[in-house]
Amino acid sequence: MFSEIQKVTDKAMVFLQKRALSALYIPKQKLHMAMNNTTAPKVQLLYDLCKTTFTPSGLSSSPSPQPIHKLCSLLDTFGPADVGLKEESPDDDRGHGFFGLNRVIRWAQPITYLDIHECDSFTMCIFCFPTSSVIPLHDHPGMTVFSKVLYGSMHVKAYDWVEPSCIKESQEPGCPQVRLARLAADKVLTAPCGTSILYPKTGGNLHCFTAVTPCAVLDVLAPPYREDLGRKCTYYVDYPYSAFG
Repeated sequence: MFSEIQKVTDKAMVFLQKRALSALYIPKQKLHMAMNNTTAPKVQLLYDLCKTTFTPSGLSSSPSPQPIHKLCSLLDTFGPADVGLKEESPDDDRGHGFFGLNRVIRWAQPITYLDIHECDSFTMCIFCFPTSSVIPLHDHPGMTVFSKVLYGSMHVKAYDWVEPSCIKESQEPGCPQVRLARLAADKVLTAPCGTSILYPKTGGNLHCFTAVTPCAVLDVLAPPYREDLGRKCTYYVDYPYSAFG
């Protein structure tokens, strides 16, 4: 199989191996506690649009282009004030960048998860990141995900599986197999910016988030994670193509 694969650079192709990380603990809060009458209307519009777009009967497939465009157009208008958040200033985070002397202290601060709404059809939520915090590389099986950076800058690295699947045994006995994936995105998103979308098989279904500055991301996931229906969040480690090629 490998002889049929076009030669590519390590940056374009990697092998992914399941990571022994069954769950990522992130403190949860209910967003409605921070909401007020001025922020609620736009969130209500988003909820109403999600409710009409994502129905239990249509969970097996991605929505059609028209409702996707409507959702993106609405999400593109969101800022921190629309969800009751106050933008953190990078000045408050001085010394905690990727190479700052105090970065270990900053890493100890948790990512916060704000729960807006969750049902069988979709999840609406927000992740608030301190500088340099990371959500490791993970997948979204059978899911369509909309992500809107509300404030700050976030590095996104994303992959899609190469089809037909290319699987190779790990070089270390007892370790999981590795599977070939193609780089879909490796960029920094800085607010204000457009909404990013990933699909079940395209758009970077496996991704990793790293906060370049304090930042917040509004996510809509459809359908939501649900392990009993095969939508379990799996974490991965990426290896250069040359390590197994």
